[in-house]
Amino acid sequence: MNLYPLGKFIMSTILYPLYRIKTIGKENFPKEGGVLLCTNHIHNFDPPVVGITCPRPVHFMAKEELFKAPILKTILPSIKAYPVKRGKGDREMFRRTLSVLKSGNVVGLFPEGTRNTTGELGKGLAGAGFFALKGNVNVVPCAIVGPYKPFRRLKVVYGKPIDINPYKERKASAEEVTAVIMEEIRKLLEQNKS
Repeated sequence: MNLYPLGKFIMSTILYPLYRIKTIGKENFPKEGGVLLCTNHIHNFDPPVVGITCPRPVHFMAKEELFKAPILKTILPSIKAYPVKRGKGDREMFRRTLSVLKSGNVVGLFPEGTRNTTGELGKGLAGAGFFALKGNVNVVPCAIVGPYKPFRRLKVVYGKPIDINPYKERKASAEEVTAVIMEEIRKLLEQNKS
């Protein structure tokens, strides 16, 4: 069952007027092929906000505990979410993510790993660099420029895809590639401050 279009419609009717969402840079988003979409994480509403502003459906990881809740365990898979075990090497999640990317789909990732409420961009985890190097896909940086306050402007900015090939060729580490991705997100945040 695919509830993604319905979910996108419902969340759009609520979130667009509530946060006066403005999307910038949609034209930068590849129209086809696998995409690793990396964004900062400032609020619980980040996944639906990215989901409604992104030109293509986005597959998100969600903590596995959510898949044990009676209603959510049915809804989450139908809106393209899949489980991740936090705090441990989750091989199934790694395989699933690479499979989704190699199938030509979009995976949304928050490289910081958790919400950052300080307003500053945190350090990215190596997983983002790993998927960028192994996935052989476009990597698109994205910045959510808050705050999440009703009827205040919220911006979602999509940057140009990052060329990962030079890093692959010189066998850069996952940590180095993650740092490059985080720097692109930081630039988008700086350039689009309210």
